[in-house]
Amino acid sequence: MQKDYGYDEMQNMINTGQCWLMEGSVGRQAMNTLESGACMLPKKFNRDYYGSTVPSRDVLEAGSKGTFKNSQKFWQSVEDNGELL
Repeated sequence: MQKDYGYDEMQNMINTGQCWLMEGSVGRQAMNTLESGACMLPKKFNRDYYGSTVPSRDVLEAGSKGTFKNSQKFWQSVEDNGELL
């Protein structure tokens, strides 16, 4: 569904860590998609521009931003309603 709604590129940049190395607006957009659940963090850690660790989704509390469960909840809502909220 990410591809259908145009989130696949952002998910790829989150997976590779590229979004954390680009200008601030890209990182903020990535954070917004993680918070909403449109995207999720990868299973591996990444580093941002400043060398800080970006956690993997597996070390976060289930259902919090960036987790699989948060993303699952978001996309289930899209599927149930037929549109992005």
